[in-house]
Amino acid sequence: MSTPALTNSPAPTPARKEAAAVFLQIGLLSFGGPAAQIALMHKKLVEERGWLSEQQFLNALSFCMLLPGPEAMQLATYAGWRLHGVTGGLIAGLFFVLPGAVVIFALATLYVGFGDLPVMDTLFLGIKAAVLIIVLEALLKVSRRALNETAHWLIAGFAFLGIFFFSAPFPLIILAAGVYGAVFAASVVDTCPVDRPEIETPLRRTVLIVFWGLAIWLVPILVLYAVTDGGLLGTLGVFFSKLAVVTFGGAYAVLAYISQDVVTRLGWLTADEMLDGLGLAETTPGPLILVTQFTGYIAAFREGGYFAAFCGGLITLWATFTPCFIWIFAGGPYIERISYHPRPKAALQAVTAAVVGVILNLSVWFSLHVLFDDITRQDAGPLTLWIPDIASLNWHALFVSTVAGLLILWAQLGLGWVLGISATLALLLGSGLFV
Repeated sequence: MSTPALTNSPAPTPARKEAAAVFLQIGLLSFGGPAAQIALMHKKLVEERGWLSEQQFLNALSFCMLLPGPEAMQLATYAGWRLHGVTGGLIAGLFFVLPGAVVIFALATLYVGFGDLPVMDTLFLGIKAAVLIIVLEALLKVSRRALNETAHWLIAGFAFLGIFFFSAPFPLIILAAGVYGAVFAASVVDTCPVDRPEIETPLRRTVLIVFWGLAIWLVPILVLYAVTDGGLLGTLGVFFSKLAVVTFGGAYAVLAYISQDVVTRLGWLTADEMLDGLGLAETTPGPLILVTQFTGYIAAFREGGYFAAFCGGLITLWATFTPCFIWIFAGGPYIERISYHPRPKAALQAVTAAVVGVILNLSVWFSLHVLFDDITRQDAGPLTLWIPDIASLNWHALFVSTVAGLLILWAQLGLGWVLGISATLALLLGSGLFV
């Protein structure tokens, strides 16, 4: 059996219809989070078909990890663009997102219709208990990859302290880490080889792509905001547009930002609803960042019912994913050259270290809200403290989380199985069969 991945040259460009069918297959099968999705794309695009060489795939992945937003969706977009230009990129990116978006619309509709039933509350308790372990697993994986130097440990620690105890803005934490990595990292030197590839794309073309891309993305949102006079739908568009340019680190970093603003500051969702949304996003294909679609749907439903909820979900999707296409179409031609520069790599390493601290914040925050029924927030000057009532410890949630931890971290059972077992176990505990 041939192994195209072992060669450094990609196979001939496939027909557009053939490529579209493969990207649709990837979109329908992309369960399990970014790591599983990237592995699936590598298998389909590099190993089985050789449409990208190993080096092209790795260069593109490194570039996408430097960008805000879901790196797996951007990697799919890049692969489509590499094969068939802007049209191919649009097809690949949309096919990666739309299957999961359709499922989220359906699940969110069921959630607002039946989510307040006692049996549904018990079911989601099991899902949230499993999600807690999933977040902890993500923390372990990212920390192993990111914390290789003393400076990275310090960055992660300061990021956690800043966001958890002082409610420091998430974008500020990411910006500070990136600046440190790119400018102040002592180990960064320009070691670009003399045979590095030259950029053939005119700068004028890049500027035009950015200009028209930003216009297509932002003008509808700003018009909506003006027409609604700052109403919820327009505010959703503006908020998630801001989110789209600062969400380095993937879905779990996004959740830290959302929990800080949507739950704590704006009050659009409760902490339990945010956990439910992540649990639903974990069960669907596509990027986990689709939890933002659930957020927009629920917030708009409270404002105006099902039609408003559908509009809120669409606006959130538009605001969240449109810029991903802009970054790839503008930056794609530069990927081969950028991959030779150490400073972007150092900036990425520092940002990833900060994301470890952000995910640690998310882990602690989730743990408190899953395991305790009563949490009190106390402010002491600039300091914020979250204090649980020990007597409100939910023993059912603690037990299900422990089982989920054993299934994920020790038995390494698949995500779908763990979510199903956790939900079933919570239903059995809630039924009173076990005392």
